[in-house]
Amino acid sequence: MWSDVAQRPAVPAALATDAPQRKASAVTQGFLQIDRLSKAFVPAKPVFADVSFTLDKGEFVCIIGHSGCGKTTILNVLAGLDTATSGTVIMDGREVAGPSLDRGVVFQSHALMPWLTVRQNIAFAVKSRWPDWKKSQVDAHVEKFVALVGLSPAIDKKPSQLSGGMKQRVGIARALAMEPKVLLLDEPFGALDALTRANLQDELMKIMAKTGCTAVMVTHDVDEAILLSDRVVMMTNGPSAGIGEILDVNLARPRARLDLAEDHDYNHLRSEVLRFLYERHAKKAA
Repeated sequence: MWSDVAQRPAVPAALATDAPQRKASAVTQGFLQIDRLSKAFVPAKPVFADVSFTLDKGEFVCIIGHSGCGKTTILNVLAGLDTATSGTVIMDGREVAGPSLDRGVVFQSHALMPWLTVRQNIAFAVKSRWPDWKKSQVDAHVEKFVALVGLSPAIDKKPSQLSGGMKQRVGIARALAMEPKVLLLDEPFGALDALTRANLQDELMKIMAKTGCTAVMVTHDVDEAILLSDRVVMMTNGPSAGIGEILDVNLARPRARLDLAEDHDYNHLRSEVLRFLYERHAKKAA
């Protein structure tokens, strides 16, 4: 159930339109290196092909694109939950060849064990990571990460007693409690109402600032991608999807959504993603 997954230097807020030309050098550096990744469930019909990009340590990257472009499949390959047809993933100098506690995954569904409390759900993951720890060590570690997501008053409640947003907080705390090198998020707020989603986005930004964790997130939400990430990887349509463009999000941190609503650079970046999705790579009707 649990698998393992400094802000980039300031650059002009512009599209990296040379993505295909950068493939050869994209995997020569970076903490997480994705090199010419392809996946085909049916021979000769890849879902995505020749996907290459890197992440620096502490960087937050969002992958966005229309349904069917393989976003979640890419994330599953990074998590080691699926295998690529071709290409490699290198994390911290080692090839990803299966699940590992070095990569923490937050799913769209919270995936909590309903018969366990918040404390017990997270403790299960912590004990998997550090099986030799004493109960007092596990408890202290769990309480630290429950407090980080603001759920200390609910620590001994079961999932049925929590709201949808609270359950997602538990999922985030559980992944972070394993102290992963990379956090992978598969549309974790997609099923939530708009207000809860906004609150959790704000909390996630605070948490990532505190932990400095490297993160890859899949989303359909343009505003979410711009608000959270250092770069946005924009996928072309499937089948045989690939990276169309990469957008550098040169917005200062910490970010306040109300301030960004009137920010010229934010709105320019948002417009660029929208143009990519709905003009340059609009999803054709069946």
